[in-house]
Amino acid sequence: MTVAPDKARPAAQTAAPLAVAIALLLVYVIWGSTYLGIRVVVEDVPPLLGMGSRFLTAGLLLAGLLALRGGLRRLRVSFAEWVGCAFLGLMLPVLGNGLVALGESRGAPSGVTALLIATVPLNIMLLRAVTGSRPGAVALIGVVVGLAGVGLLALTGGGSGADIPLGATVLVLVAAAFWSFGSWYQPRLTMPTDPLVATAHEMIVGGVLLLGFGLIRGERTGLTGHPTDAWVAWIYLVLFGSMVGYTAYVWLLHNAPISLVATYAYVNPVVAVILGALILDEPVTAIMLFGGSLIVIAVAVVITVERKPQTVVSKAPAEVC
Repeated sequence: MTVAPDKARPAAQTAAPLAVAIALLLVYVIWGSTYLGIRVVVEDVPPLLGMGSRFLTAGLLLAGLLALRGGLRRLRVSFAEWVGCAFLGLMLPVLGNGLVALGESRGAPSGVTALLIATVPLNIMLLRAVTGSRPGAVALIGVVVGLAGVGLLALTGGGSGADIPLGATVLVLVAAAFWSFGSWYQPRLTMPTDPLVATAHEMIVGGVLLLGFGLIRGERTGLTGHPTDAWVAWIYLVLFGSMVGYTAYVWLLHNAPISLVATYAYVNPVVAVILGALILDEPVTAIMLFGGSLIVIAVAVVITVERKPQTVVSKAPAEVC
């Protein structure tokens, strides 16, 4: 998922090409694979409890690492900063990722889910348009093309012939809408200056809320009885999806051109589709390829025309896919 920036700061310094390439590959593969990981987990674990335990564990681990490196004082935030983190914890891990997990648990394929979530930059463009920011004609055309791709995937279920409930697709689209709103509103919040500290607080709050909503929803689970692949996928989401991937992303923002970093937004869904087909045997149909291509091309166009030279995101919201 990505962000269309409203604010900017001086351009990032460039680092060694090999280091940049490794970090970019991590973001490409890890974030592209999270949709597959979620699908595997929710096959056997209640979706909200599974994602809640994932984010709470990742948040506590990240907070522990930060405390080891900088002491407990590094984790201190003001009340206003905590409110900002809590808001993003609600918008991103809970209403964003939580609804994705619900959608996948109800039959949405991981590849189609990733393509629908890739519309976040298009949603942010629309939010900016209705709040006074006038996008260019090319950007608007990109949004229209992307929404056409969304409509095609939503109405046909990707053309796989499988019985994909419309409700599952709607849940994913609603998740993308909440993620878009949280990402768009984030620069208006009072946030900690250290993005890793912000991420730790967001994941802890989001994890607690997801666990609470899961219990209210009637979800119950234990530590035993789950197959090995569910545990492996859950651990992967905790360690790699929520920690390694985000750390690589933050490092890239400070050490590589934003024009290069932003490419993850349209590479991730391609990775997700390939992994879903290879590992879960999810069908890749002509309709899915066509609709997905419309979305990916539209996102690439919007990111390209909206990006201002020599600027990067001022406050990067936590990517907690």
